[in-house]
Amino acid sequence: PPGNAGRAPGPPDGGWGWAVVFGAFVSIGFAYAFPKGLAIFFKEIQDFFGTSYSEVAWISSIMLATTYGAGPISSILVNRYGSRPVVMFGGLLCGVGMVSAAFCTSILQLYICVGFVTGFGLALNLQPSVIIIGKYFLKRRPIANGLAMAGSPVMLCTLAPLNQFLFDNFGWRGSFLILGAILLNCCVAGALFRPIGAATASVKTQVTEEGKDALKGKTIEDTVEKSSSMNIHLENKREEEGEKDCCEKINQYLDFSLFKHRGFLIYLVGNVLMFLGFFAPIVFLAPYAKHTGIDEYSAAFLLSILAIVDMVARPATGIIANSKWVRPRIQYFFSFAIAFNGTCHLLCPLASNYMGLVVYSVFFGLAFGMVCAMLFETLMDLVGAARFTSAVGLVTIAECCTILLGPPMGGILIDTFGDYKYMFIKCGVVMVLAGTFLFIMNYYNYRMLAKEEKERKIKEEDPESVRTENEGKSNWNKDTTQDGPELEPLREKQEEVKKEINGT
Repeated sequence: PPGNAGRAPGPPDGGWGWAVVFGAFVSIGFAYAFPKGLAIFFKEIQDFFGTSYSEVAWISSIMLATTYGAGPISSILVNRYGSRPVVMFGGLLCGVGMVSAAFCTSILQLYICVGFVTGFGLALNLQPSVIIIGKYFLKRRPIANGLAMAGSPVMLCTLAPLNQFLFDNFGWRGSFLILGAILLNCCVAGALFRPIGAATASVKTQVTEEGKDALKGKTIEDTVEKSSSMNIHLENKREEEGEKDCCEKINQYLDFSLFKHRGFLIYLVGNVLMFLGFFAPIVFLAPYAKHTGIDEYSAAFLLSILAIVDMVARPATGIIANSKWVRPRIQYFFSFAIAFNGTCHLLCPLASNYMGLVVYSVFFGLAFGMVCAMLFETLMDLVGAARFTSAVGLVTIAECCTILLGPPMGGILIDTFGDYKYMFIKCGVVMVLAGTFLFIMNYYNYRMLAKEEKERKIKEEDPESVRTENEGKSNWNKDTTQDGPELEPLREKQEEVKKEINGT
């Protein structure tokens, strides 16, 4: 085997990574765009079952909440089995959920089939797709994230007119059957997520690992036979490990120490507040247009306009975020995008005709694309790639509550006042507050990080502290060398293991 066979390779920043980006483009696109595209059927489903706006809005809310709420489960499955099988299984669940929804006879059954089953399948598509991009890219990661997140507007641009066409020709039941078949393409996208590093490295170093295990096992046996005190110590250690076994297994897949991370907590609070008004305007944009007297295809075209602008905004935002001027302070850029999004919603009630709604859709698409392009990049910037898998799972489970409540709260405002403008104002105020909170707290976080870094450098340059540390190290070395006769066989075995491994 080659000399570097035992080392896991770093992110290639290209090559097969671009095929992975395309697979993430498809799976992320369906995960984000599909709940919004279903809004085309809401008016007809409402008339069919005789329900209110808020009751129908629960379909998208449950689907989005399940997609985000199942984040920890998705993260655990990715850590256990890898991204490829998880995404393929999620695509299968999406298809089964939509096909089952075509035979539903009540709104409650739609909640289960479309909301929970399909939503859980989309969760198994979203998390692994975001995670694997961080494994394939480092220097070009903002660009790769921007391209992958562009799948959402592309899918929304396609699904909005497609859903209207399917409804006109096949009804909502036939449309759900066809959409279930289309969602099976997520299985194809998941097949592109080839594992990187771990599997190859384990195959190449199998012989070396077996040799090391055999030698280490022999060393432990000889040491235990010669030292009864060490045997007692090992037994006590096993008992302690047995007590901590449950917590260690949980922390192996989800790193709960992130709740002590200042930057992570700031991001979490800001995003939970933001999602209270993030998805509701898209869900109600087409019904609002129909309410003002605009025909169905023109109302669906508003979503297409939003998606086209969003499609351009996401990669462009990724390129800007990757620049040397923005990337060191990307959290400020993210805060501005959220506040800009909220300002668009506050100005939406001023649009009194179709052209006004077109202008709103353009600016909304730009702001929405900016937020989505940086949504996961800013989290990875805060916690690092190593802890990102756990961070995504913990963030999404916290966000699912506000995602679940956002559209139904908008529906309640519409049912109460008979006007959509109060829903848009509520969403705008919430997002402006979230953007302002993140900007202020990120400024505080940057100041604290700079202060901590300065203190660390002062401590390193202080000769007294360095001398104290050196004395502590020398004392530790003396203590460890005092037990020389008892542990001499162990050290000899360790030297033999090192020589054998180097020779191999």
